[in-house]
Amino acid sequence: MNLDLDFLYNMNEGPLRSGLIVLGVALVAVVVGIVLHRMGIALVRRLARGRPFTTTATTVTFNASRTCVILFMLRLVLAGAPDNTPGLTRISYLTSVAFILALTWFLMRCVKSVSTTVVNLNPYDVADNLKARRILTQTRVLSRSAYFIIALLGLAFVLLTLPGARQFGASLLASAGVAGIVAGIAAKPVLGNFFAGLQIAFSQPIRIDDVLIVKGEWGRVEEITGTFVVVRIWDERRMIVPLQWFIENPFENWTHTSSTILGTVFLWLDFAVPTNAIRAEFERVCQTLPLWDKRVCVMHVTDTSERNMQIRLLVSARDSGSAFDLRCQIREHMIGFIASNYPEALPRLRAEVSSRNQPEALDTIIDGAPGEKTG
Repeated sequence: MNLDLDFLYNMNEGPLRSGLIVLGVALVAVVVGIVLHRMGIALVRRLARGRPFTTTATTVTFNASRTCVILFMLRLVLAGAPDNTPGLTRISYLTSVAFILALTWFLMRCVKSVSTTVVNLNPYDVADNLKARRILTQTRVLSRSAYFIIALLGLAFVLLTLPGARQFGASLLASAGVAGIVAGIAAKPVLGNFFAGLQIAFSQPIRIDDVLIVKGEWGRVEEITGTFVVVRIWDERRMIVPLQWFIENPFENWTHTSSTILGTVFLWLDFAVPTNAIRAEFERVCQTLPLWDKRVCVMHVTDTSERNMQIRLLVSARDSGSAFDLRCQIREHMIGFIASNYPEALPRLRAEVSSRNQPEALDTIIDGAPGEKTG
């Protein structure tokens, strides 16, 4: 579709007059484009009232779509402009490039609107958020992959539009033998992380807010980008791990299927401790702690040595953070209880002294007074 401007000028008229006429028509076309864009957005919003995807799209893509409409109207005007218009070729190329970039921007904003709507419809800041975190991870990884593909296609169309860029691309293709090998080696980490991101999005070994043990560090997945994962360590440090590492290396995921977890408290006590009393107090204190999720509360004697025995207190909690605090509270209470009620139950070092080897070093205690020899 071209706007024929032949009726606005005669062939004998100069290029300056043609340029002014084209400029005036372009301004009118821009105004018409803005008006049509506003009317179209208002109509779409009215028809899509109550539909979250369409409503979000009209808001997120408003500026990008308006820019596309304006550049499209300008492109129509330039296509119908006379050949003697000053700078017509250069302006046409610039407008075409700008239109391709605007379309790229518009497609990116469309992806952004979809991802934003999906995230808003599946909030993950709730107690049972396993499904929401899975959807959030897939949405973020796939949207970043879509950004990369759209940007790559936009750049390719821009290069194909410009004649100089086409010649440059042809010269690169002519030397594709060595250049292809070098580019393949150089792009291997980028492509590896790209495909690793797609694999993570679909297979879901990790998700946003998952609790991981990575290289001996406990942390939560804070962000998944197109090339790396940000793990927030418990002491507020950030560990940056490439996406491909999670595909090639084993790691612990404490929230892969559920956030509930078991926690253990180990106590080393003397053999004389009354285990029934310790068990009763342990079960009683669990009932008073709000962090306990009322699933598991078990005490076992799990090990012995030549000096004492090991008691394991096993409790359950709704997540790993609650389990850590619960373990600390139980450990503190049980140590205080044993020290107050059964101080002899704390670990002791026993020693037996024989009087046959060193009789001269022994004193006899008479009437509670040490140091007095027997008469």
